[in-house]
Formats: sequence, C-alpha cells, structure tokens
Amino acid sequence: MLIILTSERELENEAHEINALFQNGLEVLHFRKPTLSIDGYRTLLNQIEKRFYSRIMLHQFHELCEAFSLRGIHIQEQPRLDLGENLEEYVKRYNSKGFKVSSSFHSKEDIENCLVDFEYVLLSPVFGSISKAGYEGKGFDVTDLNEVVIGMGGINEDTLQATFDLGFKGIGVLGGIWNTDDALDSFLKIRGAYHQVVKPKT
Repeated sequence: MLIILTSERELENEAHEINALFQNGLEVLHFRKPTLSIDGYRTLLNQIEKRFYSRIMLHQFHELCEAFSLRGIHIQEQPRLDLGENLEEYVKRYNSKGFKVSSSFHSKEDIENCLVDFEYVLLSPVFGSISKAGYEGKGFDVTDLNEVVIGMGGINEDTLQATFDLGFKGIGVLGGIWNTDDALDSFLKIRGAYHQVVKPKT
C-alpha cells in the first residue's frame, strides 16, 4: 500500500496537485490539515474530483466522511488515547457503515497492546523525517507483528527497500512529496520504485 499524506500547510493549487496524484495512480490519500476549520476541509474536498473520494482517509472532522462518501477515517494517536475505552465502539460505528479505519502509533509496544483492530496502522518515524527537522528515525523492525503496519518518516525512493526489509507492508509519504520542487514527479519516482520493490516474486 502506497499512501500519501497531504501537506500540513495550505498549498497553491493544492486540489489540482491532489487530483493529478490520483490520476497517476495514487491508491490512498490521508487528508490532514490541522490548521483548517471544518469549512476549510469542505472547500478543499469540494475541489477534488468526486471519483477520487473513495480513496481518501480523513484525519479530522470525521463527520465529513459520511457526507462526502469517503474511504474512511484515520484516528491520530492522541485522539485514540483520548477515546480510551470508547475506542472500540467508535471504530465499530464507522466500520458498520462500510468505512475503513486506521490509526497512528509511535512504538511497536503500543501496536501490540492495542486491542482494537484497524485496517492498517501507521508507525513512525522509521527513518529521519524529511518534513520534521530533528525527528530522528528509530528503524523499527516489525517483521514479528501480525498487523498491517505502514512505515512513515524519511520515506522516499532511496529508503523503500530498507522499509520493506524491516517488515512493513506499505509506506506513507509526506515530505518526500510536498518538500520537493515537483510533487507529481516525486510521486512518480516513488511509485516506480515501490512497484520494483513489491513486484511479485517469480
């Protein structure tokens, strides 16, 4: 699974850039804009082609998932902790409506200790972050985990093979796309390298 997270910043022509990623094979987009209001979320979603809604996971304002018929919701680490014993019920509520649910983790132990099942989980930082200065990678080895673990942090075409060697089932990319001069070109390079790494063994 190849996941792109939106930039935390508001970008010029962002909807156009996102549509272009989808048009060129993006499987799943994580929509995360911590500075935007719910109206800001609606505005940007309305600028994305409706045919791509089924590939979007929403980080905030989960109620918009149903309104826009999106792929599902993502529960970030602190909101997951805040839900406490209500987490399972919250996840089941969305699953029962046909939505996917994922969550963020920053340690293997927390993944192992979480009793709620997610479609997949994001674990970071695997390598030194491209988007967050001083965010050093931990080189997690997840080969012993049964969960579908997606690696994040310092992921680009040069670190792809190492990520899968550590047992990750997919990658999440943020800085490797949006901190470059050409988001689409960077995506195509990463996607090409990704398909080389995960191609079926003959």
